[in-house]
Amino acid sequence: MNLYAVIDTNVLVSALISVHEDAATVQIAKLMIDGKITPIYSSKIISEYLEVLTRKKFGFSLDDVRHFVSVIENYGILVKPSKTNTILTDMKDLPFYETVLEKRKDGAYLITGNLKHFPKEPFILTARQMLDIMSEEDKN
Repeated sequence: MNLYAVIDTNVLVSALISVHEDAATVQIAKLMIDGKITPIYSSKIISEYLEVLTRKKFGFSLDDVRHFVSVIENYGILVKPSKTNTILTDMKDLPFYETVLEKRKDGAYLITGNLKHFPKEPFILTARQMLDIMSEEDKN
């Protein structure tokens, strides 16, 4: 089974700083690297990944960040999202929302640690909820 997902930056940060291999965000990152989740992204999302992941407070090396982002670019799907008139509580999240909307016809999800920043939609999930869906589909 392969699912499409837009992965919010906070999920990647959480996965990369976690010391717990069984953390939901770590598992999502592994599933992405293993090809079981195909990342969906836009140029704005890549820019945010690079800007956030290279912040000194996280301590990630520039080479590691570039390599990680290149994996997303090489194995993911680049989309050019259509503009919406959606107003979000944090408008910096709009590129993620517009990108997932562009690929909803393919069943894409948005995985985030900030559900409250997005409209309540069945395709907007936490990392744990995404793992639960994948586990259920594996049983079928």
